[in-house]
Amino acid sequence: MIRTLTLMGALLAGTAAIAQDTVPIPPIDVDAARAELGKRMFYDTRLSGDASLACASCHDPARAFTDGEALSAAYTGAAHFRNAPTLANVGYRGAWMHDGRLGTNLNDVAREMITETYLMNMDMRIMQERMKQDPVYVEMFKAAGMSEPSNGGARNALMDFMKTIVSRGAPVETGDLSEAAQRGQVVFEGKGQCASCHTGARYTDDQVHNTGVPGNAEIWADPERHSAFVTYAKFMGVENYMNLREDLGAFIRTHEDDSKRTFLTPTLRELTYTAPYMHNGVFETLEEVVAFYNQGGGDDPLKDDRLKPLNLSDQEQSDLVEYLKAMSGESFDIDAYVWREDDFDYVLINDWLNATN
Repeated sequence: MIRTLTLMGALLAGTAAIAQDTVPIPPIDVDAARAELGKRMFYDTRLSGDASLACASCHDPARAFTDGEALSAAYTGAAHFRNAPTLANVGYRGAWMHDGRLGTNLNDVAREMITETYLMNMDMRIMQERMKQDPVYVEMFKAAGMSEPSNGGARNALMDFMKTIVSRGAPVETGDLSEAAQRGQVVFEGKGQCASCHTGARYTDDQVHNTGVPGNAEIWADPERHSAFVTYAKFMGVENYMNLREDLGAFIRTHEDDSKRTFLTPTLRELTYTAPYMHNGVFETLEEVVAFYNQGGGDDPLKDDRLKPLNLSDQEQSDLVEYLKAMSGESFDIDAYVWREDDFDYVLINDWLNATN
């Protein structure tokens, strides 16, 4: 029997009830047993070709599902040319990857992460056979209403698990803002012009923009990172990719010059856990990020024309940082929680499954 529940604040430490008017994001319906299967897969290194990497290798719950690196690691013999974005609230994303090249289907995202040569480099037919040889996986697939481990079922399970990674308990939700954060909110919504792109419960418009973010020279200095970039650029049809020394961002979607060096507006949720910042990790602190935008962004001929010097005072910049910090909530944990509508509270998925068996 397939058991479906509404999941919200998953992988969160603690299960204290929260007031109804502080729930910031509507629930997502997922199958609880399938999500529990996806959780096991997320932490399993056997999903990579040489069994050296799990999804969690670059998406650590202690860092809001990032890895804390300016530029991420990658499959054996390679390294990445961007960093790992947070998976907090990914079930609501309008596009995936820093360049937005993948749409909203988490199934497609799971497939690319697993199969891409410089990421996990796994042939999904081999992955399927590995799971078939594991009696725990065999039983979990049956419990999730699937006859046996399969590639499609595995991707769906990962998709349901990722939908459970939802923020909660941040001061911006509970209203428990410090005086400095309250002043920072005024700056954010007014003089700072942050809300022109950082909108909604996740603080992002899910659109691409050129803000003039400086390049990270390490990409071209490190042969493994450069090699991964060349592989990616060649596959995406970028011309002269061997001589290219810049990340063109969402240009790979349109191949139109005005889209060069545009990147998705990142979510501002869980910022205190996700440093360093920007797609290439060039800023280590929120203070650096605020200073960057205060000067009007970087130097790029295609920069969004909304970016102008803000002339924020030192106090206004400090207050703005405090408001940004208030967008982070309770720390994440490896235990998945399910939202129970009847109790308006969270319980462990395992506890709920045991209670219904």
